Amino acid sequence: MSAAPLGKPVRMRVGVPAVLAFGSNLGDRAATIHAAVDALGEDAGIDVQAVSRLYETPALKPDGIDDAAPAYLNAVALVRTLLEPLDLLAAVNAVEDRLGRVRAERWGDRTIDIDIVDYDGLVSDDDPRIVLPHPRARERAFVLVPWLDVDPQAHLAGSGPVAELAARAGDPVRLWEERS
Repeated sequence: MSAAPLGKPVRMRVGVPAVLAFGSNLGDRAATIHAAVDALGEDAGIDVQAVSRLYETPALKPDGIDDAAPAYLNAVALVRTLLEPLDLLAAVNAVEDRLGRVRAERWGDRTIDIDIVDYDGLVSDDDPRIVLPHPRARERAFVLVPWLDVDPQAHLAGSGPVAELAARAGDPVRLWEERS
């Protein structure tokens, strides 16, 4: 009979599902998104389960699509987290800050943007710092299409099947093929 391993016991921690959306239109967009996913995966309270392929979209500004601005790369990650919503928000904001995010203008160009799209199906606007699900996710193909990439049966709380929402979304999205 073998002895039990030494050290402190490890407890299986599952957490709750969450959906994170990533966008970047400055610098090495693909590398920045990959670095953001990796950084979040290093957090003890976040387990990255799946990451979509990268999709390219024109910049969306408050007045609509801005073809003069650099195009975005977008991705979605499915995670399981032990963090409460505000703690998860703090974690994604810390990664954004570490990767050079500057918040100078609403919907401005950025090295990285990470949004919490869904947190365990929670519907809440009790705290002005976080609204769940993300208030504009249901309208944004650049979130919905990558989400379908990793979860074809996805459902957005309060809005319905992601496939139906993506079919109605108007922003152009195309699969991005990394150039060598």
